[in-house]
Amino acid sequence: MSSRAILFSFSLPSPSPSSSPLSRSRNHPNHPPSPFPLQLLSRRRGRGKVWADVKSEKHVPEPSTKYQDLSLHNKVARAGLDGDDDVEEEAIIGSSPWWQVFPKRWVIVILCFSAFLLCNMDRVNMSIAILPMSAEYNWNPTTVGLVQSSFFWGYLLTQIAGGIWADTVGGKQVLGFGVIWWSVATILTPVAAKLGLPFLLVARAFMGIGEGVAMPAMNNILSKWVPVAERSRSLALVYSGMYLGSVTGLAFSPFLIHQYGWPSVFYSFGSLGTVWFSIWLSKAHSSPLDDPELRPEEKKLIATNGFSKEPVKAIPWKLILSKPPVWALIVSHFCHNWGTFILLTWMPTYYNQVLKFNLTESGLFCVLPWLTMAISANFGGWIADTLVTRGVPVTRVRKFYVFFADNANSWVSWTCFLLNSIEPHQFSCDGCFVYDLQSGN
Repeated sequence: MSSRAILFSFSLPSPSPSSSPLSRSRNHPNHPPSPFPLQLLSRRRGRGKVWADVKSEKHVPEPSTKYQDLSLHNKVARAGLDGDDDVEEEAIIGSSPWWQVFPKRWVIVILCFSAFLLCNMDRVNMSIAILPMSAEYNWNPTTVGLVQSSFFWGYLLTQIAGGIWADTVGGKQVLGFGVIWWSVATILTPVAAKLGLPFLLVARAFMGIGEGVAMPAMNNILSKWVPVAERSRSLALVYSGMYLGSVTGLAFSPFLIHQYGWPSVFYSFGSLGTVWFSIWLSKAHSSPLDDPELRPEEKKLIATNGFSKEPVKAIPWKLILSKPPVWALIVSHFCHNWGTFILLTWMPTYYNQVLKFNLTESGLFCVLPWLTMAISANFGGWIADTLVTRGVPVTRVRKFYVFFADNANSWVSWTCFLLNSIEPHQFSCDGCFVYDLQSGN
């Protein structure tokens, strides 16, 4: 019977001189030469093609399970031998769902973003609801101003106290307390209004107490969780939550008032805070060191690129207040917040009572500046992080943003009010440009 030549491929471990069939046939007297001479044509990492002269039917060897699918095994093995932790991490991450390897620090940032979204939703709903409330309770402009300002009585009290408290017990506890506190105060606002004006003023002041601790608590948390190179980006996202909260509150409040009455605004917005609070308790931690589920590589990244400092036991107030940069920031924020809160509080009333827009139109026109502000804040934060990454000093970036934003705000504001004296509708459009320069930094 004539022999046939068959070409087949199979996994073959790298042969050693003492283990190959040819060497055994030559070196051992009890092993005669093989009747089937083998010629190795090619071999790549133990895989080759072999010619064989056989006198039987075609033979296809069964695949060896020993050498199947070794890509992940080889990566991990090389990591253990060579000390390359990145290979092992890459292999493990590649085999995990995205939600399990999503950076935990950005989970914290998103939760802070949603907290500030609720913060401004609960704050601006009074700016819309005050219109039907003043008509129902026959309030004059002085009383309306008293109700609007009562929020800031409590808000002012807890700004500094909230920061000290967050340094003492942790930002998770303080921010959680603030959200649930102002949410309950929001829900109780319609009840307080029916009881009388003094009760309403107390409820609004209590709401300000809760929102006053939010900003220092958030800064405390992000300073521990977010590396320096990502800090502008993360703060921009959180601050955009405030602006989107204004957009959401001003847009949905007129609809809820028309459909269900003005108390529904406070009941619905306040209830969202309780949902957020339950998620916050289960997911958040004040520091990466307190999170048992944090992956080691992310913990190392945060520790390497963040500022680690011992907690301050005694605050050097005299030293702080003697620094010119501190007073520069105080003056800058005073001027910025003066215009911001006046427009946030009184813009719907101005549109309704002076320009004679209805409730829905007033809310929609008020949305435009805050919507643009939310978009530009994230864009500005990305630019700031890019500049810092490319070597521009952090202080120089911050100074440029504060100077440009505040001065441009003043120039555009004057232009808008001059245009407003000619065409009232112009103000609602140019309001976008007033605030889109307030980049989150």
